Amino acid sequence: MEGLSHLDPDGRPAMVDVGGKPVTARRALAEGRVRLPAAVAALLRDGELDSPKGPVLHTAILAGTMAAKRTAELIPLCHPLPLERVRLSIQVEAGDEGCAVALLRCEAALHGRTGVEMEALTGVAVAALTIVDMCKALSHELVIDGIRLLEKEGGRRTVRDGRLVPA
Repeated sequence: MEGLSHLDPDGRPAMVDVGGKPVTARRALAEGRVRLPAAVAALLRDGELDSPKGPVLHTAILAGTMAAKRTAELIPLCHPLPLERVRLSIQVEAGDEGCAVALLRCEAALHGRTGVEMEALTGVAVAALTIVDMCKALSHELVIDGIRLLEKEGGRRTVRDGRLVPA
């Protein structure tokens, strides 16, 4: 296992120098879930849940997209990246025992010298937080879980199905 990339030789925090890396196509896909009561999910699915901020799922998609674009402002030492694509989707699915799940997926892509994993993960996380914020008046039984990187392409490492693909 390699050491931490954001530490200098003296163990102090440092931004990774990507200046010598080649520009390549880079893409990441992250997912997460919001578990919620079936009654709240039904309102989301039927498009009947509106707020002064707008329709919940549309607002969550906008919030996640905006957050992905601002990842470098939120997470120390992340490079500010000129994202070429951010796609965020939310599917509300039936669960078990009166619960349901909103499955969120965020894809981020660019041509650059560093990856977009943090941007995809940030997009999912903020979209999930937005759903919780907008639905908390209906229920406090909202749980965010399973935020993870599903895929990563470009650069030295490739991830598929959440696992590092051997070189």
